[in-house]
Amino acid sequence: MNNPGISPIIAGLKGVCPQCGKGVLFNGYLKLADECECCGLDYRNEDVGDGPASLMILLVGTLVVFPALLVEVAFKPPIWVHALLWLPLTTVLTLGFLRPFKAFWFALMFRNNVVQGRKELENPGQDQ
Repeated sequence: MNNPGISPIIAGLKGVCPQCGKGVLFNGYLKLADECECCGLDYRNEDVGDGPASLMILLVGTLVVFPALLVEVAFKPPIWVHALLWLPLTTVLTLGFLRPFKAFWFALMFRNNVVQGRKELENPGQDQ
């Protein structure tokens, strides 16, 4: 059964509680708070794992590698120019996208009742 709440995309972009949409989700740059200060949703037992980081590898890699290849083919600059261009861009993009993706992933897990370590059964009285 799906949980009500706000859209995972909105929760991800705003970094808010996926249930009420008002309380903050983070207690630092990437550390989740213990619970929502508005509705009391407990965040302590939830772990988004490596999903957001995996998406960042794919997204940032795509956004950086193709332009770097184009610059290399068109201008053939020395390696220090590549380092000067692409290392800061990679850092900024990763740090800029990781927090919203982590919040989105958490909200998506909340919406779909993903619970760490066990599967929530729709009919708990029945054996499968």
